[in-house]
Amino acid sequence: MLCDGLFLTLGADFMLVTQHPQFSVARQVVIVVYAVVRAGGRQEKVEVGSIITVDRLSADAKKSVTLAPVLYVDGDKVTHDKKELAKITVSAEVIGDLRGPKIVIQKYKNKTGYKARQGFRSDLTKLKVTGITKK
Repeated sequence: MLCDGLFLTLGADFMLVTQHPQFSVARQVVIVVYAVVRAGGRQEKVEVGSIITVDRLSADAKKSVTLAPVLYVDGDKVTHDKKELAKITVSAEVIGDLRGPKIVIQKYKNKTGYKARQGFRSDLTKLKVTGITKK
């Protein structure tokens, strides 16, 4: 059952368009708003409400951090100019700190008896994006 004026927000804005007179099928127009941010030496695509894992940040749980946008997409408009990106802020809330999976490094040299074993776990921070605002 379809209703005129139904709006849902799940990271993107959904809008219900009026029914086609011949087929009585409704179309949905999706207005996509997302940003690509620089976080922890990598770039992550984020939307409002998305949860990302980045390298450890020095922030307490439930604190807000600001991420630097590299690209901003608002529907059909794509922004990548530094002056325009300076007006955009991506804010995220720290959910908590965690550690990544253990990576085992083994070295072996044949016929010499050389064996070495080393382990590594990266320190990570989990973030939830709370807002993408344009000034």
